[in-house]
Amino acid sequence: QVQLVESGGGSVQAGGSLKLFCAASGATYRSNVMGWFRQAPGKEREAVAARFTSGGMTFYADSLKGRFTIARGDDRDTVTLQMDNLKPEDTAMYYCAAAFGRVVNGNPLSKEANFNYWGRGTQVTVSS
Repeated sequence: QVQLVESGGGSVQAGGSLKLFCAASGATYRSNVMGWFRQAPGKEREAVAARFTSGGMTFYADSLKGRFTIARGDDRDTVTLQMDNLKPEDTAMYYCAAAFGRVVNGNPLSKEANFNYWGRGTQVTVSS
């Protein structure tokens, strides 16, 4: 059974930076896509960024381009999310998601159903 574990969340002042980490374990084959979503209190979960494992193509929510960067981690099936110039509205639970054993075409952020494994989340709090 594939498990995703996030780390790196915390509290930071506006304008600061945080880097999130996600590691997958238990898979017998490589992921196709790994990505990040977030959910703020009282709001629906929204897409943040995703990266195809093969080729490294990346996708971002339009509103986050330029401030957030998704990248491959140091180990197989790991991914990071560098978040810069953080704003109070970035406060949310951040979830790692991955697609294992399924074909994903186009922008993987177009629907959550592209991802079949999810982590439990890591909290990011940005104060003004």
